[in-house]
Amino acid sequence: MSEAEWPPADPDRAESTRPEGEPSQPSGLMDLLAVAAVLLDAEGRIVLWSPQAEALFGYTAHEALGRYAARLLVHEDRVDWVIRTFAEVMESGRSWAGTFPIRCKDGSTRPVELRNMRLLDDRGDFYALGLGTDSAMLRELERDVALSTRLISQSPIGIAILDTDLKYVAVNPALERMHGIPAKDHLGRHYRDIMKDSKFEVAEAAMRQVLTTGIPLVDQATIVGRTPADLEHKHAWSISLYRLEDPHGHILGVADLVVEVTERYQAAMAATETRRRLALIANGSARIGTSLEVDQTAQELAEVTVPDFADLVTVDVLDSVLDEHRPASRDGTTLFRALAVKAAYPTDAVRAATPPGHIAAYDSDRLAPECVRTGRPLLIRHADGNDLTRIARDEHAATLLARAGVHSYLAVPLTARGTVLGFMGLARARDPRPFDEDDLAIAAELAFRAAVCIDNARTHQSVRNAAETLQRSLLPEHPPHRPGLAVASRYLPAQAAYEIGGDWYDVLPLGGDKTALVVGDVMGSGIDAAATMGRLRTATTAFARLDLDPAQVLEHLDAITSGLEQYIATCLYAAYDPHDATCRIANAGHLPPVLIRRGKQPHLLDLPTGTPLGVGGIPFETTTVPFGPGDQLVLYTDGLVETRHHPIDERLRTLLRLLETPDSSLEETCDRLLHELRHPDIHDDVALLIARARPFTPGRGAA
Repeated sequence: MSEAEWPPADPDRAESTRPEGEPSQPSGLMDLLAVAAVLLDAEGRIVLWSPQAEALFGYTAHEALGRYAARLLVHEDRVDWVIRTFAEVMESGRSWAGTFPIRCKDGSTRPVELRNMRLLDDRGDFYALGLGTDSAMLRELERDVALSTRLISQSPIGIAILDTDLKYVAVNPALERMHGIPAKDHLGRHYRDIMKDSKFEVAEAAMRQVLTTGIPLVDQATIVGRTPADLEHKHAWSISLYRLEDPHGHILGVADLVVEVTERYQAAMAATETRRRLALIANGSARIGTSLEVDQTAQELAEVTVPDFADLVTVDVLDSVLDEHRPASRDGTTLFRALAVKAAYPTDAVRAATPPGHIAAYDSDRLAPECVRTGRPLLIRHADGNDLTRIARDEHAATLLARAGVHSYLAVPLTARGTVLGFMGLARARDPRPFDEDDLAIAAELAFRAAVCIDNARTHQSVRNAAETLQRSLLPEHPPHRPGLAVASRYLPAQAAYEIGGDWYDVLPLGGDKTALVVGDVMGSGIDAAATMGRLRTATTAFARLDLDPAQVLEHLDAITSGLEQYIATCLYAAYDPHDATCRIANAGHLPPVLIRRGKQPHLLDLPTGTPLGVGGIPFETTTVPFGPGDQLVLYTDGLVETRHHPIDERLRTLLRLLETPDSSLEETCDRLLHELRHPDIHDDVALLIARARPFTPGRGAA
């Protein structure tokens, strides 16, 4: 490698930008060898003596010039041989080279590597030029060079030397094989001319950084890309970079050490992918099935899979699964109801999917019916036009999928308890990775978890609907018109994620123009609670017709409830008599009613609380309360006022405040109470009954 191949240290004066004819910076190799130059005349006398000769042999120029070299530098026993050899060189013009022991000024002997040659000046006179350097230093340098050359040529590590313009100066066989380009085709070409993949821009920037700072980068950059040696597959390389300088500190270039780490990189990627998939399953376990709502469960499944697993997900169930009265097919097509659609970014693929809540009919040759019919997942690693036609519900949807760039697809059945409910569709478009068998296993796991939750939700919804239907059938549709009394009522079932309760109200006619006002609450939920409520309501109606005292009615209900398989209930029974403008009230463990008198603040009636129905053996008490025209009585169940996060006293005060508007109609009052008090975290049903006394004339009914 010649000196001219190495640019100067100053990047601003690099070889490519140096003015023509300007010399480059000298190599330090000559200085390292400290080559001594000695010129002899034809007689063998010293006529020129270099500073390096003084350093090597110890004699100053003053001491050496004019003296015979053989007498000054050679031991006596070798003088004759030296004179003969000198004469041969001067006569024949042939050079002599070898290692010879030189006597130094201090009397020591130093082996010196010598080169002697004859010179001719312009007058025809001959001279002898002797060049010498310390033999031990030269041998050491030769060993270093030989060792370096052997190590570089045989090393499995790719090694390249680049100049300050990042042009290749040398390439070892290992790097030649990695690149798939002969070493000679590297030389003189820029790094990016060889490493054209955009990923290698990182390595190029790192080289410039090392050239500028001089700080090595050791195994700190892993580059993933392709080279001409293997354009079909990505490889990974770990690079180390060192700035090269000569002994004077002049920057020669950069050494690029490249280690193939593809297997290590692939193992690391596989481990990362495994952790990602496990995290996806864990995330799905925590987030899917947080409620007993079919639509919400499907949306949770979609939220888990996008964007970490797929670019697009659809969740569809057979329409007959949600309602057994609906057909599973029509005109040879399978009917699916879409529950959720989610995309990682705006895409035409969303338009290809059925919007949530809508029904789509799939022909039998499509993937969705096949997936549901067989109960097996379907994997399309690389989807072409025919595949997209089978994936989509129609030709227009297939066109949208193609426009969106969908290239890989998974259809996974939603199977719970041996029944296929529907399917989950997963697509990748921007994500270049095709789905594989591992992805299929992950999708199947997520789909199974979601299917069980969807099945639980639909079963719960079915039972809940039955309970709500039963309960509503047991409640009066409209309170009857009663003498001297205006009545408004409301019933709200529990929220969808929870089961129906056993709350009820009733307005019952009694003899002598009297009216019974009843509100109760069976503790528990579901069809059993609703059925128990129906039995108690029927019994209350029967006892009310006997014109019993309110306390006696509760005692009979208590006896009945004690035999209802450990069910207990609270109940408030009030008998209004318009003739004497009184209300006789008994309480069985229920919240106190609110009494509103004209011109006065609403207040809770202070009644003996009593024990809930079903406890048994404890008598109830009847309290008589004046109840004249304009007075209002508000009866309610605990679902109106109880929450998980507020003290009951605070909620009862809010109830009283909301009742301070005296001129509102009873219907408006009911709506206001439900709107203000029905809290999102209340998971109980509500029964509300409001009665207002009106002017009454005996024999003429209500005024």
